Amino acid sequence: MKRLRVGVVYGGRSGEHEVSIASAAAVLGNLDRSRYEPIPIRIDRTGRWTLPDRAPASASAAEAIEQARREGALAGGRTREVHLLARPDGDTIVAIDRTPAEEGRALVTGLRLDVVFPVLHGPYGEDGTVQGLFELASVPYVGAGVLASAVAMDKAMARAVFASHGLPVSAFETVTRRGWDADRDGWCARLAAGLGLPLFVKPANLGSSVGISKVKTEAGLAAAMDLACEFDRRVIVEAAVPDAREIECAVLGNDEPEASVPGEVVPSREFYDYDAKYLDEGSKLIIPAPLEPARAAEVRRVSLDAFRAVDGAGLARVDFLLSRSTGALVLNEINTMPGFTTISMYPKLWDASGLSYASLLDRLIALAIERHRDRQQLRTTAR
Repeated sequence: MKRLRVGVVYGGRSGEHEVSIASAAAVLGNLDRSRYEPIPIRIDRTGRWTLPDRAPASASAAEAIEQARREGALAGGRTREVHLLARPDGDTIVAIDRTPAEEGRALVTGLRLDVVFPVLHGPYGEDGTVQGLFELASVPYVGAGVLASAVAMDKAMARAVFASHGLPVSAFETVTRRGWDADRDGWCARLAAGLGLPLFVKPANLGSSVGISKVKTEAGLAAAMDLACEFDRRVIVEAAVPDAREIECAVLGNDEPEASVPGEVVPSREFYDYDAKYLDEGSKLIIPAPLEPARAAEVRRVSLDAFRAVDGAGLARVDFLLSRSTGALVLNEINTMPGFTTISMYPKLWDASGLSYASLLDRLIALAIERHRDRQQLRTTAR
């Protein structure tokens, strides 16, 4: 059987660059070599695409993140630039690799990819931008399409969509960086009075808890807003769920998605921030989550509803907050390309549901090809 050539794209220009490298290391290390020929494609922090001489590999997410911070260790020697072209027949994407100009040669070769696995987190990767590139190139790719990726990445837009579908969301406000700079004191007063305290302040378009702060006093709002504005021009401020448990559920599929057993995150810190997710060893993942059967079924049902609401495809992790004091279940967000290390919640939820990491990769690649074939049936002419 012909092996499928899988382009694993990782890195990227977002604040989740290091997390992407950790995820890609796990994907590359677990693709079945009898079925796939993985091609690592690295996007550096400037947006330059290259074929690295050495693929990322590490034993843990923390180790991969540390390697990523030592930027010189990532390239692994010489790299070749990648240029993407769309083929008219729509069968594959072609990546053109070129030897560096300083070597005095203009050697150009073609590289055929059967499917792309964009293991990219955050803006310029998980937000519909790279998905649009693959759509233009008519190549199968793992994960959600342009619309779902863009909506899910924008926390304010996702909440508006969820609310329109009658799904439970917390009260929130969206503030632009320009608006914040123009009336800092006024916004602090309005947010504290309108939403109450404590509050969570987040960049509207980012993940992995980068730039997020929990604010307990009105005096702490300014620093939290300034931090979030460093990562995005729009900030979402939301009311905290009292005494919250963090519940997560994994979704897999296209038009007929399935939900995993729910899991629970017990963070090593006050909330599940970047360090608690990737660097501390004290955070715990409890799978399955200790929930009553009816509550677990509700989590799975709402997860599927959220996935369908954004027109999801391939995969997503849906995050909830469950109040111990009120019993309210609040839909927090949906992640269309969640962390993908072997110890990340998404693959662990499916492992607990009977699908191993390697089998999960098989399913995702098959779903990507299925969705691409479905789209190829659409008419592109009016007559």
